[in-house]
Amino acid sequence: MSDPKTVQDGQVVSMEYTLRVDGEVIDSSEGHEPFEYIQGAGNIIPGLEREMYGMAIGESKEVTIAAKDGYGEVDEEAFIDVPRDRFPPSIPLKEGVELQVSDQSGRPMYARIHEVGDETVRLDFNHPLAGKELHFSVKVVGLRDATDEEMAHRHVHPQE
Repeated sequence: MSDPKTVQDGQVVSMEYTLRVDGEVIDSSEGHEPFEYIQGAGNIIPGLEREMYGMAIGESKEVTIAAKDGYGEVDEEAFIDVPRDRFPPSIPLKEGVELQVSDQSGRPMYARIHEVGDETVRLDFNHPLAGKELHFSVKVVGLRDATDEEMAHRHVHPQE
């Protein structure tokens, strides 16, 4: 293994981060272990991964990621109208309620109620941060080469 000095492909990056959207903190590693991912493996959004290249341990950075390089633009085709009577009474029909539904193959999908009409409920299958500009504060706190097994699996494994 080499002695990694800056963020490069094939390295496990440990970072502290705070994500802000529209001035509000959406997610943060504060109070938790640093977030770990493999650089170049597509484990994080493309815009942030691109900005991490070349950073050294101890280095901090403020990064703004456009929607297209984050969770994508809002896809108008990701909205579906479902008849109101298809919802069980246990589901509150209110805007913003998050649901887990199944596609035709039985795979789970996540949606949010976008709008409630007299006859239909409009579901939004876009990622909740689609169309949003993302503001990250990041700090690299550790670097190491990914193991062969981690590279084969394309994700970080706990180290002993």
